[in-house]
Amino acid sequence: MEQLHATTIVAVRHQGKVALAGDGQVTLGQVVFKHDAQKIRRLHGGKVLTGFAGSAADAFALVERFEARLKDFQGNVTRAATELAKDWRTDRALRRLEAMLIVADRDTLLILSGTGDIIAPTDGLAAIGSGGSFALAAAKALAAHSTLSARDIARVSLEIAADLCIFTNRNIVVEEL
Repeated sequence: MEQLHATTIVAVRHQGKVALAGDGQVTLGQVVFKHDAQKIRRLHGGKVLTGFAGSAADAFALVERFEARLKDFQGNVTRAATELAKDWRTDRALRRLEAMLIVADRDTLLILSGTGDIIAPTDGLAAIGSGGSFALAAAKALAAHSTLSARDIARVSLEIAADLCIFTNRNIVVEEL
C-alpha cells in the first residue's frame, strides 16, 4: 500500500527573524493527491514554529508528540526536542515513523531527523523533504547575496525548489517569528 508523502520545508534565520515556509503538495505514489496541505504549524501560543516532511500521518504524530513535550517543558524548544529524540530512539512505534521536523523559536532552529537525531544548523538555514536540497541551496545563495528578508528568502527558496523538484509545488505558506 502506498503512503501519502508531504515534502519540502525550508527555515531561514536572517536579520533577527526566523521564517518557515512549506509547499502544499502531498503525493500518493506518483500522483499529486493534494495541492494545499498545511505543513507549517504555530505551537505554544504562536511562539514556536514547526514544519514537517515525510509520511503525512507519521509527521502529524511527531508534531503532536513535540507539542506535548513543548508543554511539558514550558516552551523550551531544545529540551522538548531532546526529549522527543529520546522517545523516538527508544519507542518501537516511533522508530518506525518516516518523517522529519524543523522546529524554531526566536532563539533556536533545529532539525529532528527520521532517526531521532537533533541537528542545529550553524548558518541559520535548514531544509527537509524531497525538494529540501534545492531549497537549501537557494536559501544559502539568497542569504549571502541579497538584501531579502527571512520571509522573502524562505518564499523564493521554495519557489526555486518547486521549479526543480516534481514533489514540490508553488502553493507556499510562510510563517515568521
